Amino acid sequence: MKKFITGIIVLLTLTSVFAQTEDNPVVWSYEVKKISDTEYDLVIKGDIMEGWHIYSQFTPEGGPLQSEFTFEEAGDLYELIGEPKEGKTVREYSDIFGVDEIFFKNKALFTQRIKLIDPSVDQLEVGLFYQICKEVCISKDEVFNISLSGKTVVVNEKTVDQRSQALSEALVLDLKNKNLLNGDSEGMDMGTSLWMIFGLGFLGGLIALLTPCVFPMIPLTVSFFTKQSQPKAKGITNALLYGFFIVLIYFLLSLPFHLFDSVDSQILNTIATNVWLNLFFFLIFIFFSFSFFGYYELTLPSSWANKMDSASSKVGGGFGIFFMAVTLAIVSFSCTGPILGGLLGSTALADGDVATNLTIGMLGFGVALALPFALFALFPAWLNSLPKSGGWMTTVKVVLGFLELALAFKFLSNADLVGNWGIFKREIFLGIWILLFLLMTLYLFGMFRFPHDGPKQKLSKTRLGVALLSGAFSLYLILGLAKVTDLKLLSGFPPPEFYSVFEQESDCPLGINCFKDFDEGLAYAQEVNKPILLDFTGWACVNCRKMEENVWSEPDIYPLLKEDYVLISLYIDDRKPLPEDGQFDFKFESGRVKTIKTVGEKWGTFQTLNFNAASQPYYVLLTPDLEVLNSSIQYTDKDTYLNWLKTGLKNYRSLQPENPFNQTKAIN
Repeated sequence: MKKFITGIIVLLTLTSVFAQTEDNPVVWSYEVKKISDTEYDLVIKGDIMEGWHIYSQFTPEGGPLQSEFTFEEAGDLYELIGEPKEGKTVREYSDIFGVDEIFFKNKALFTQRIKLIDPSVDQLEVGLFYQICKEVCISKDEVFNISLSGKTVVVNEKTVDQRSQALSEALVLDLKNKNLLNGDSEGMDMGTSLWMIFGLGFLGGLIALLTPCVFPMIPLTVSFFTKQSQPKAKGITNALLYGFFIVLIYFLLSLPFHLFDSVDSQILNTIATNVWLNLFFFLIFIFFSFSFFGYYELTLPSSWANKMDSASSKVGGGFGIFFMAVTLAIVSFSCTGPILGGLLGSTALADGDVATNLTIGMLGFGVALALPFALFALFPAWLNSLPKSGGWMTTVKVVLGFLELALAFKFLSNADLVGNWGIFKREIFLGIWILLFLLMTLYLFGMFRFPHDGPKQKLSKTRLGVALLSGAFSLYLILGLAKVTDLKLLSGFPPPEFYSVFEQESDCPLGINCFKDFDEGLAYAQEVNKPILLDFTGWACVNCRKMEENVWSEPDIYPLLKEDYVLISLYIDDRKPLPEDGQFDFKFESGRVKTIKTVGEKWGTFQTLNFNAASQPYYVLLTPDLEVLNSSIQYTDKDTYLNWLKTGLKNYRSLQPENPFNQTKAIN
């Protein structure tokens, strides 16, 4: 019997796993818990595919779509006791929408307590509207026919009237070349790469090597291992072991964050969503920056270094080398501490699991810090090529101070966005960054000095080069502020473009003339004889905004959208009610009947019916005669999207060689 039950459990588990696909990334189930003769808990559960998330009922207005329950015949047959309660959720700040998003990862759990008015009731119908997102967003409706006693549920087949049938049939397009939609189209995963995080940490480690706390230690430590150890091979082995222990120490420093993560998987992400923590980090980074400017020194207790140094002498061998590596970490803290703080801030602001990002970043930092000790032990002659210690290391610290100061204002910006203060707008943020990098440029040109700067000397070529680079970056920011150029290199750092002191002029993306009704857009396309770009989008679709801001805005793409295509943007999550005479019942092939009450429900059904798709963003190219011009495409990169648009335009013009429109336009 036990084996039989185990087999059933395994079978059910496998069924659940295989039921999950990219088109159906969540598997729903329910259970009923009897509280008394008239009270029950309805428990709705969703197993969510890895990488996807479902938004809570309580995610703030102005952000992604909230989950929404409808309880048929509530108030007549039974009453609701309170609102549906939720299981564990995640809270993260969204730069796109400027609000905290609340959502489920891996598991969604809702519990609604009901009290029967009619004791004979045994079967209930519960509807759930939800939005599930990854690189794309899918808005879906789920219907649960729930038996309170566990008996077989009897679903009565519903019928629709003639008016509803006519409105349903009007949604179906007579598409030609529909098979083209199934062609392969490239997509792009824009999630933060762990290799990029490792590279960020590695760069931080390389910078730390150039500071006065670390740089002078390289020749001293390498010489100690290669000259004090006999035979020479043992010295090289010890130096390599020393480098390994440096990497290990910085790796171990990241492990406590995984312990926090096991308690709450998003505890570190509160850095990006909590006003007070953002303000705290703003002050911490200000504190770090002024230490780099030389106004005070950050040090760990000297007794710690003394104890570690003493332990390395007494223990000897591998353990002694380990304590030597710990001593280096302690005595170099005044320079490495602020850099590690910057690494923590950068990984917290990045996408993905923060604890994992931090571990990868710390590994990169440790590898960069350990690399010279290993390389110079293997090739000691290279030590002669090292530059001498001097004032240039102080310059490195000051440059780091300016960078820490710039990062500090990112946290202040987060606090402003989360707190909805409306003070630290995009233009103000950019103005402060322009000021900081101009000051750094002036410092590098020797226009002013800091307390720990040595005697004034002739500027080196390296310092002049960095000064010019800083000046060029200041100019880039100024041009971005003046909207002469975009600031895509800084994507994710300044406040979003809509968070501006200036009001938006159009509710269409980038001010492009667009239609939000398919029939109106189709009529216009037939009038001007231009192809259609059908854009299935959403007000709360993050990646729809990314495509519009980062891809559509490209100078090679924007003119095509504005001049050569008729843009029809259908918002699947538009909850605006349709006129009463536009509302109808739609019957699916399965027999289920859904009442279409909102604009979003209409266009969502329209997308599913004609294109067998439910995700956003989703793009289709059509002729005014409803001939498909190219494969459909979703969230992707600018080059792929540009080629896709050009191919569609080329295919359209090949179909109408006599069209005067074709004689005046050419595809580059």
